[in-house]
Amino acid sequence: DDGVTRLSCNQFGGQMFFHSPGHESLVVRLSNFEIRNAGQAFRLGRYAIHWHMIGNVRESFQRNVSVHHSWNRGTAIHGTNYLRMQHCVLYSNMGHTVFIEDGVEEFNRVEGNL
Repeated sequence: DDGVTRLSCNQFGGQMFFHSPGHESLVVRLSNFEIRNAGQAFRLGRYAIHWHMIGNVRESFQRNVSVHHSWNRGTAIHGTNYLRMQHCVLYSNMGHTVFIEDGVEEFNRVEGNL
C-alpha cells in the first residue's frame, strides 16, 4: 500500500482555489506544507492549487510546498501576476506540474522548484 491508491481511487481530491475581484484584493501566503491526492481528474479548473484571475498579487507567495500524486495538475497560475512560487517540489501529478494557463500572466517568479 503506497498510501495513495487506496485513499483516492475515485480520483477526486480536495483543491485550494484562490480567486478575488481585482488587483491586490487578496493576500495568500502558502508555505511549508505537503498536499497529495488533491485535484479532480478530468474536471476543468479543479487543480490541486489554483491561482485564478486575481490580477496582481505582490504580497502573495507559494514557498516550500510539496504537491504530489495530484489527479489534475500541481499548481495552475491563471490571470495572476507577480506571484512568487519558490522552492516547491511537484512530482507524479496527472498533467502539468506547473501550468501557466493563458500566457498573459506577467512578472511571476517561478524559481528554485523541482
